[in-house]
Amino acid sequence: MSAFDELCTRLQKSPASWLVTGAAGFIGSNLVEALLQLNQKVVGLDNFATGHRHNLDLIESSVTSEQWQGFRFIEGDTRDKDTCKAACDGIDYVLHQAALGSVPRSINDPVSSHSANVDGFLNMLIAGRDAKVNGFAWASSSSVYGDHPDLPKVEDRIGNVLSPYAATKKVNEIYADVFSLTYGFRTIGLRYFNVFGPRQDPDGAYAAVIPKWVAALLRGDTITINGDGETSRDFCYIKNVVQANLLAATTQDEKATSQVYNIAVGDRTTLNELFRSILDGLRKIDPSIPNQEPLYADFRPGDVRHSLADISKATELLGYEPTHSVDDGLALALEWYKANV
Repeated sequence: MSAFDELCTRLQKSPASWLVTGAAGFIGSNLVEALLQLNQKVVGLDNFATGHRHNLDLIESSVTSEQWQGFRFIEGDTRDKDTCKAACDGIDYVLHQAALGSVPRSINDPVSSHSANVDGFLNMLIAGRDAKVNGFAWASSSSVYGDHPDLPKVEDRIGNVLSPYAATKKVNEIYADVFSLTYGFRTIGLRYFNVFGPRQDPDGAYAAVIPKWVAALLRGDTITINGDGETSRDFCYIKNVVQANLLAATTQDEKATSQVYNIAVGDRTTLNELFRSILDGLRKIDPSIPNQEPLYADFRPGDVRHSLADISKATELLGYEPTHSVDDGLALALEWYKANV
């Protein structure tokens, strides 16, 4: 039995109280759903800046009425200290996901990204510390590796960050270290690598590549790839991220806390390969979707050329074992998008 399987069994026997910030967003809503299905008590916090009410509706339809009664939602903003304090009241574990994502968004509006990602994070650290929560896991990003050339990416070797978004996540990691050293409040940061899966928003100027391409192909639109298509990423299915969050928040190993971890699969896929996998996968589901070749445009400023994670630290200290490869995750995600987009 894996460490995660053992944890799920333990949580079902002894339910806890959880706070998920960004609960109406892509990652947050998947965390809320997984926790409720484990019969946990969950408080969700979101201001709907990028999250959606329909994600909460989808959660309600996926759990029992009894499980749904274990959910309480707070519409609020992590930039408000009192909201953070109230949300942490009586909470055992915090999963802090609330943030303004997207490198291009941060380049266009660095002030908003800083306010949401740094001010909101600091408020949550203070609230979690004061509430004496048992565990605090939070979303960092692979963007902190910046221009460091080594592959795979190893946690203790980072370069110069290349965007305001990456800068906010680097500042978060610094603040987390400071709170450990100054207050003894230990947290765990999870450096996500290109997470994808059901409920990831395909709309808007800052949509992630997988849902954006899937939605476009379903409409019959032509896909444009920024650069030559040989840019590569370590795409990580959402179920792997859920596992990592629960393991991180609940770890009893003091050596594992006050750390950051790569959360990925440890495999690299180019954008050209991704495009072909998505198109072929969709055409298997719906043969009427036309075959096409992508168009190519300029590289985007702030983008990292290649990304690949070394996940050995998370495996060793947290017991993290990815259950879904890129292909496994795409098969599930494409079915969901075909039915819901």
